Amino acid sequence: MADKLLIRMFDVGLGDCIYCRIPKAHKEGRDFHILIDCGTLSSTDYLSAAVENLKTLLPLIKGKRRIDLLVVTHEHKDHMTGFGMDLWEDISFGAIWMNAAMDPSHPEAEKAKKLHSFAAGAMAQALRLHLALGPELTELANVMALNADAMRTLRVTLPKASGIKPTYVHADSSKADLSLPLTSATISVLGPERDIDFYYLGDEGDPSLRHALTFIDSGLPPVEAAVPEVPVSAPGNLDPADFRQLRSRMLSTALAFADLDGKVCNNTSVVLLLEWKGKRLLFGGDAEWDGAYKKGTKANCSWNVMWNLRKNKLKGALNFYKVGHHGSVNATPWGQTAAASKGEPLAILNAILPEASKAGANAIVSTHRANYPTIPRADLLAEIGKRVSNTRNYAALFKKAKMTTSEVPRFAEYEKESFSAPQPVRTDLERMLGSQGFIDVEIE
Repeated sequence: MADKLLIRMFDVGLGDCIYCRIPKAHKEGRDFHILIDCGTLSSTDYLSAAVENLKTLLPLIKGKRRIDLLVVTHEHKDHMTGFGMDLWEDISFGAIWMNAAMDPSHPEAEKAKKLHSFAAGAMAQALRLHLALGPELTELANVMALNADAMRTLRVTLPKASGIKPTYVHADSSKADLSLPLTSATISVLGPERDIDFYYLGDEGDPSLRHALTFIDSGLPPVEAAVPEVPVSAPGNLDPADFRQLRSRMLSTALAFADLDGKVCNNTSVVLLLEWKGKRLLFGGDAEWDGAYKKGTKANCSWNVMWNLRKNKLKGALNFYKVGHHGSVNATPWGQTAAASKGEPLAILNAILPEASKAGANAIVSTHRANYPTIPRADLLAEIGKRVSNTRNYAALFKKAKMTTSEVPRFAEYEKESFSAPQPVRTDLERMLGSQGFIDVEIE
C-alpha cells in the first residue's frame, strides 16, 4: 500500500540486500528510498536479480533510478559484493553511508584497518599454500577477501557519478554529517562508536590473540612473517610429521588473525534505528554481543556498547527487527546460556522484543545454510518467534506443500528440534516453498 512503510528483504543466499521505502517522507513530497547492503557468499546471480527487482521500486529522476540513501554496514563480502558488479550505471544516489572503520583516514581505526589488511593477507597466503582450511574456513577466507573493486565503486565511482561524497558514520556523527532530505521520519546511528580501536579492539585484547596486537603495534611485518612460504609437499630434509606440524602452526596463526578481524569487522557494523509515526525499526548489520560490557581498555561487542552508552535510544519495543548476521548465534543477544539469561544479553532482548509487545513486532532473516553449518541457529530463531507476530510454522507449511524435510540442508543436525516452532520469515525456506525472491514486511 502506498501509505505503508515497506521493507523488502531480497533473497541473496547467504548475504544481505534490504530495501526500505518510507512513504511521502522526502522533502520533495515523494517516497524516500533506502538500500542497506548488497552482498552474498552465494551465487552473484542472486544479486543481479535483486537489483533488477529493486529498480522497479525506484523513481526515475533525471534519467536514472534514484536511491536516496545507500548504507553499507561493514566490509564483508556478504554485505558488499554487489558493488563490485556492473549493476549501478543507471542508478543515482542522494547519500552514501559507510561505517567509520571503512574511512581510510579515520584516526581512531588505525589498528582495526591494519588488522583487517594483515588478516586478509594471512588468509590469502594460507589459501595460496593449500593449507587444509576445510569448507567452513575456506568460506571465512572468502568473506574476508579484499574486494578492491567494490570499495573503489563505493568510495569513488558511485559518489562521483552522483555528485556527492561518501559519509563515514558513527554514533557521534553530527546532525550535519547525517543530514538527509527526510521529513516525518528520523534515522539514528547507534553504532559503531567513533573510537573503533578502543571499543572493539581494545588495548589488551584477548590473551589468546595477544600476539596479533603485538604484530600490529610493532608496525606489522610482512604477511610472510606470520604465514611464510613453504612447499606444498614436505622437502626431503624435513620429517613429514614436523612438516605437518609447521603447516598446522601456520594455519593456526592465520586463523587467529582472521577470527579477531572478523569479530572487529562485524562490530563496526552501522546500526540504524529508523523511527516513523511512532514505530521503531532496527537494522543492525552483523553487530555481535557478549556476556557483559567490559569497562576500561578491554575489547567489547557492539550490542554491549550500545546498551551501556546508547541505552536511551536502543531500549524500547521494536516494530521491526532485521535478524543479525543471517541468524547467527552471536548477533542477536539472548539467553543462550545460564549466564546470558541473567545478564545483559537477555535484558537487551527483553527491552527490544518483549513478549508482551509481540503483536506489534516483526522480524525477518536473510540466510542460507551452507559452509557455515550452524548458520542460522534454529533455536535462536524459535526464541525470536516467541516475540514477533509475523512468524511461519515451516513444519506445517512443508507438510501442506507435500515437501519432505530431506530437502532442508542438514535438517537432523540443525533444524529438527525447532522446525515446528514459530520462526521469523526466512529467505532460505521461503525459496524452497516457491517465493518470488524476496520477503516483504509492511508497517502502518
